[in-house]
Amino acid sequence: MSGTVDDRAPRLDGADGAVPGAPAGPVPGAPAGAILGAPAGAALDAPVGAVLGAPASATPDTATGDAVPADAPPSPRPSRRALLLAPLGVAVVGGAGFYAMLRGLESGSYAPQSLPSQLLGKAPPAFELPPLAESGLPGVASADLRGGAAPVLVNFWASWCVPCIIEHPQLMRLKADGVTLLGINYKDRPADAAAFLQRRGNPFARLGRDEPGRVAIDWGVYGVPETYLIDRQGKVRWRWPGPVTPEVLAGDLQPLLRRYA
Repeated sequence: MSGTVDDRAPRLDGADGAVPGAPAGPVPGAPAGAILGAPAGAALDAPVGAVLGAPASATPDTATGDAVPADAPPSPRPSRRALLLAPLGVAVVGGAGFYAMLRGLESGSYAPQSLPSQLLGKAPPAFELPPLAESGLPGVASADLRGGAAPVLVNFWASWCVPCIIEHPQLMRLKADGVTLLGINYKDRPADAAAFLQRRGNPFARLGRDEPGRVAIDWGVYGVPETYLIDRQGKVRWRWPGPVTPEVLAGDLQPLLRRYA
């Protein structure tokens, strides 16, 4: 008996591995591809993307994969008019802000001095600018900023600059008080710059031309006019982006000139 199998015991694997009593082939009458226990009509070869349990007329949503009935209303989309008007609205808001800034510059109420400067307490980058020949004045170089008996002012300006007209009387007053002003004419035409000074007066002891704007970029100038106070050691002690108004002259600049004298 040991190590043998009783030939009389029933076999479980059938002749070809089938369970006894199970039909040898497919279920009689079942369509090809049918799943055992599935309702009639369910087939393995259903279309790709079909959702089980969805109505026959439903189609899958391409964004979420959920079934969407064919008669469902389309999702709302922005109208063509809204898409066309959106850039116009952005332009109107930006233009209004720019106009308000210009009005503030003209009145002196705009305060760009809150913008930071990396030059405070430091010597400006080395530079050398050619003169504005029509003015008859020498050009400006970094060597002119240090070693003097008193602090100097460096003023970036242009003839096309409206706020420069506003501040010009204050520059003429500083010249009358004996303050040395070094002018840097920014991206201007020489004839226009010379005509501006001839018409309104020349407050500068030296005047350089920064036609490409390279020196202004090195100084971190945001726009004209912009004025810097340089002490006797050649370091920047004060910066004012915007026009030097009478209030700025009396409340800020003149006290600093006395302090660094």
